[in-house]
Amino acid sequence: MTIIPKERKQRKNKQVADEKAPLLPSKHQEEEFDEFNGGSYTGAVFNLSTTIVGAGIMALPATMKVLGLVPGILMIVFMAFLTECSIEMLLRFSKAGKTVSYGELMGDTFGKYGRIALQACVVVNNVGVLIVYMIIIGDVISGTSASGTHHSGILEGWFGVHWWNGRFFVLLFTTLGVFAPLACLKRVDSLRYTSALSVALAVVFVIITAGITIVKLINGSIAMPRLIPEVPNLTSVWNLFTVVPVLVTAYICHYNVHPIYNELEVPSQIQSIVRSSLALCSTVYVTTSFFGFLLFGDSTLDDVLANFDTNLGIPYSSLLNDAVRVSYALHLMLVFPIIFFALRLNMDGLLFPTAGPLSLDNKRFAMISTGLIAIVFVGANFIPSIWDAFQFTGATAAVCIGFIFPAAITLKDPHRVATRKDKIISIFMIVLAVFSNLVAIYSDAYALIKKNSSSPVSK
Repeated sequence: MTIIPKERKQRKNKQVADEKAPLLPSKHQEEEFDEFNGGSYTGAVFNLSTTIVGAGIMALPATMKVLGLVPGILMIVFMAFLTECSIEMLLRFSKAGKTVSYGELMGDTFGKYGRIALQACVVVNNVGVLIVYMIIIGDVISGTSASGTHHSGILEGWFGVHWWNGRFFVLLFTTLGVFAPLACLKRVDSLRYTSALSVALAVVFVIITAGITIVKLINGSIAMPRLIPEVPNLTSVWNLFTVVPVLVTAYICHYNVHPIYNELEVPSQIQSIVRSSLALCSTVYVTTSFFGFLLFGDSTLDDVLANFDTNLGIPYSSLLNDAVRVSYALHLMLVFPIIFFALRLNMDGLLFPTAGPLSLDNKRFAMISTGLIAIVFVGANFIPSIWDAFQFTGATAAVCIGFIFPAAITLKDPHRVATRKDKIISIFMIVLAVFSNLVAIYSDAYALIKKNSSSPVSK
């Protein structure tokens, strides 16, 4: 819930004008919480970290398989640095233009179409992320064969193969029994307890994975991982760039920075909060990538959770496998409604830009919620791999939200506050984003065409 402290009431009218921006409250919500004195530093770090850490953590060990351990870890840290730079630019230009959301800042810089472009990108990005969440949940509970080898899910391991623990039925039950009820909540503040539990479950996953790897290192059952990438030909070089969209997606949190900033008791703390959150999440990402790749090596799957279905070679292997998979599946179920909250508000802004607050129109609220949940459900059943989903959203919407839009705002510099260093970094971000994502798209298309051409033709 975004709430404006008393000392910042002079910005109230400006905020109401942009009530369609992600996670910003409507006017009646501001009045209802008029006595709020501001958010705390710790709470802000927790909220921003929750936005960052999601399904991206599951695909990061697979990036180590492509890049090698050393370049992979360096890339995670480098992406955190670029993310911090882009967020700092957004906040500085928002302060100069007296805007209170990312969408309003885009509108202030590029007009109506700038705001629409951002809202569309948030919709595409969040739909992709939620599809990834549902794919992972399906992989964990009912199993996956996306890699060509079947990896059994939790229910299949416990009860065998039945119609009721198949992928479609599991996702349908999760959608109707978990996602739909949580998506009906109209205030993000109502999700604060589920958010706290989701972070605790993510930490459980990291601790168990690290513990398993350390035990296997001690007993000498883990081989030395590949430290640098293997590039025997030009195609292998192009493949290195396919990890960039995945890394970009893992750090996207920009659409939630302004709401957190707006409710701070001490607004000047926001830069420190961003750095603390990125440091915390980078630590989690590096730890998971390092221990995940060390544990499974070249057998690491696109969704590392799917690797936890075999004998790990240590005592209580089956129990630990189930604990890892259940903890993270529950984590994603509880993070889902937070991402969905921003998705619904941005979709409403695109479809009904002149309508009143979404929370006051039950019919519109139900229609948008139902439609978006249906789209995510269908996508999760037809997209085979989280790597495919991450590369699509990362190569399109996520790279715009995280790099291209902040850099474009800085280069246009409507309030003349950008430094020469800012513009150099902005040009670098745009070139990196465009080049790496074009290469990633080309590499994926080439691999798909080659795979189809090598398949036997049925007569």
